[in-house]
Amino acid sequence: MNEPVLPPSADLRFPSIEALRAFEAAARLGSFERAADELAVTASAVSKRIATLEDLLGAALLSRGGRALTLTALGKEYLGQVRAALGLLAAVPLHQRARQRRRTLRVSAPPTFSRHVLVPALPAWTAMHPEVELEVVLSIPYLQDGAGVEADVEVRHGPLGSPGMALLMDEAVLPAASPALIERHGRPRLPADLAGWPLLRTPVEPWQPWFRAAGLDWPEPVDGPRLVDLGLTLEAALGGQGVALVRPSLARGWLQRGELCALFDLPARPAQQYQVRIRSGDLAAAAFADWLASVCEAAVAQGHAALSGRA
Repeated sequence: MNEPVLPPSADLRFPSIEALRAFEAAARLGSFERAADELAVTASAVSKRIATLEDLLGAALLSRGGRALTLTALGKEYLGQVRAALGLLAAVPLHQRARQRRRTLRVSAPPTFSRHVLVPALPAWTAMHPEVELEVVLSIPYLQDGAGVEADVEVRHGPLGSPGMALLMDEAVLPAASPALIERHGRPRLPADLAGWPLLRTPVEPWQPWFRAAGLDWPEPVDGPRLVDLGLTLEAALGGQGVALVRPSLARGWLQRGELCALFDLPARPAQQYQVRIRSGDLAAAAFADWLASVCEAAVAQGHAALSGRA
């Protein structure tokens, strides 16, 4: 659809919005006084705005004789055009007072965390804070070289001890695979039995912490695609492509339904955790961070229950 092309600026003479509103109100209500009451200005101000509009147009829009204002022929034609224009402007959400009074809170978070922890819980936040418009943007800190995304609240998956970051989820990881992959290779009895299994690799969740916990002196896997996203790694595991190191909070639904199965009851604390940083002094940002901490606590508990079969 082609956008309308405006004539050259030299050929245009735009009246003020205040003048158009004064004219529309006076024409509809029949007097400067009633229009003034509606617009919360004086009758003199309404009269002056309309006079300025008429000077700009070079034509009279209202007949001022008699007890009530009446439209001239040109004024009647112009009124229809003005109402259409004002209607279009009034329909723009950003022009509405209710929208302008709402506080916009921008939250950045990694994709997998957003999909499996944050977004499912958003109805509860919206119900508690209808005055806050939440804007969620995805960030990939691993690829942003620490730059992050401009936001009021920032969720990150990174090493502990980062300045200004508060821990959201202190969670262990453990290897999990799809039933199809387990059927092909046979369920392993010992961690060393994973030799020869395809191990899904991602720099976001390296295997070394779990290898050390399992007493394995193995290097990081080098075969297969390198997936720079936890969600992609989980999807590959669901598809039977290999074993993934999973966080139960993120994989709780699949663990509960048996679509992923933990291979060992041997969790290991990873090098990185989900953390939050408040980057705005707004009270809504602090309230959101507190609420998100409770959401994460519940997600971790649900993940543990899914592992133990109590979900």
